[in-house]
Amino acid sequence: MALKVELRPHERIIVGNCVITNTDQRARLLIDGENVPILRERDILTPETADTPAKLVYLAVQLMYISPDPQSQHGTYFNLVREIMSAVPSSWPIIEGINNNIMSGDLYRALKEARKLIAYEAKLKDQYDATHPKDGVSSAA
Repeated sequence: MALKVELRPHERIIVGNCVITNTDQRARLLIDGENVPILRERDILTPETADTPAKLVYLAVQLMYISPDPQSQHGTYFNLVREIMSAVPSSWPIIEGINNNIMSGDLYRALKEARKLIAYEAKLKDQYDATHPKDGVSSAA
């Protein structure tokens, strides 16, 4: 089944190992193929934008997804996961979902699960920030 993608002006997309950049007008693409990695620009993290532990996990899964040899990223991924698990054991259910999808070869679903880890990390940070004000004044004051 073909995938229909509409690109905004100047939006980029990864198809296989190619980066495609749209021109200055909207474009509609019909992409047909099996097991071809496709990532829209909004779903792509770069080493510069992967600035938290959960985003680094996402980046490792992203590299597995677009790589012809996904196992080359397994070591990096599992090292990052070990670090997160030691710091935030409550993230296990999400990490387990990512792991299961990686092991079954469904790397696109693993990416979707990794997005949940980023959201969970942001939620924990927000909770921490709400209870630990930076200026030393309680938020209840």
